[in-house]
Amino acid sequence: MDRPDYLVQGEVARLFPVLATTSKEGRTTSIFMACLSKIEEFGVELLATLGQRVGKRSKIEAFTEVVFRNEKIKLKDRPDGLIILETGKKEWRALVEAKVGNADLQAEQIERYREICKDHGIDCVITISNQFATTPSNHPLDEVRKSRSKIPVFHWSWMSILTVTDLLLNREAVADMDQKVLLNEFRRFLTHESAGVKGFDRMPPEWSEINRLVSAGGKIPAKSSDASVILDAWHQETRDLSLILSRQTEAAVQEKLPRKHRNDPADRRKDELQMLRDHGQLRALLDVPDAAAPLEVVADIARRTIDVGMSLRAPEDKVSSKARVNWLLRQIKTEKRDDVYVRLNWPGRSDATQFSLNELLEDPALCEEGKSGLKVLSFHVFIARRLGAKFTQQTNFIKELEEVVPFFYREIGQNLSEWRKPAPKIKHDRAMTEDVSVEAIARDAEDDSEDWEESS
Repeated sequence: MDRPDYLVQGEVARLFPVLATTSKEGRTTSIFMACLSKIEEFGVELLATLGQRVGKRSKIEAFTEVVFRNEKIKLKDRPDGLIILETGKKEWRALVEAKVGNADLQAEQIERYREICKDHGIDCVITISNQFATTPSNHPLDEVRKSRSKIPVFHWSWMSILTVTDLLLNREAVADMDQKVLLNEFRRFLTHESAGVKGFDRMPPEWSEINRLVSAGGKIPAKSSDASVILDAWHQETRDLSLILSRQTEAAVQEKLPRKHRNDPADRRKDELQMLRDHGQLRALLDVPDAAAPLEVVADIARRTIDVGMSLRAPEDKVSSKARVNWLLRQIKTEKRDDVYVRLNWPGRSDATQFSLNELLEDPALCEEGKSGLKVLSFHVFIARRLGAKFTQQTNFIKELEEVVPFFYREIGQNLSEWRKPAPKIKHDRAMTEDVSVEAIARDAEDDSEDWEESS
């Protein structure tokens, strides 16, 4: 692989880079970029998250520690890598900046790389670190998102790269055996502590301050910097949660966002800050492929409780509310149900009612008390895990959250099925084709007309 003419410095990304043992960042980046260019399905999967299609005629090349022509060499401005995707005569290029371990990305450095992109016709910047982003286009750094630069900046967390690797292998999606072996070695490398890859494991110090304020009955200020920091951390944790569930289910679990929030992260931030101020709650929806409903996760600061649940429409083919509740109860097979509840939603202005799972299992008819003549419309089945002091602690809050969300899905969520309206059945008096012929319909019309005349 020849170095492009526009580079005066840059090494082909190597699987076995010859670097100092202290250069953990350079070593990890080189190995990753080599795998990206060498393992077909890996490159296809990752670049697709950036909107790039890798076809049969495409070629991916990767270089590390690049320096462009007509540019003074500044060590601090030297990108960690360059990815080139060639498809026919079309070429797409991206600068790469990677951090490992506890090292965080710096907005000033990324802006300098944007300038390099602008000067040399590079399409975008890709950052990689242990920081998390809801989507690659929603960068974890607020300054990067708000920048006026027209050069896009995408982000992959190391954990998201590890998750893609794990899913490809578990689904046996890599066709070539040599490439499969190589990707498995990359997975082993990323999971070793020397690679510096880790999940989100603690809330920031501001978490304790916000908890103290809300617990004391205080109101979070409109422009609270603490609330903004908490929200950033929550977004990172919910993304990590979706990756954890992805690896556990071997399916691509994603955060579910309304369209306006997907299209405008600033609007999402505004609405979620309002939710935090008004209700003291952090919320997330996790979409598990083919599950009956999204997982609804609520961290309630005032109650110091994590609620995890799913909402289901009640079966309309069941006549009574008791029968509808029994339909739900038959699907809940867990024996660990001390903190499991069912909320029932009713038509019109009738208030929702709530029972513990144990109460309903003992007497499903409880649901109809005070609701005579009404039929339950939907259910919300959920775990309410009360954490007490653990809720306010930076690491214990994350530890409990990452235990209870998979627990609910494993014990309850994965066994639930959404109700579907039954397919229409052929009527017994119209079983044959001749029963619905033009002549037969004409006879029915005539008979009905005579019946109506007699009745009038």
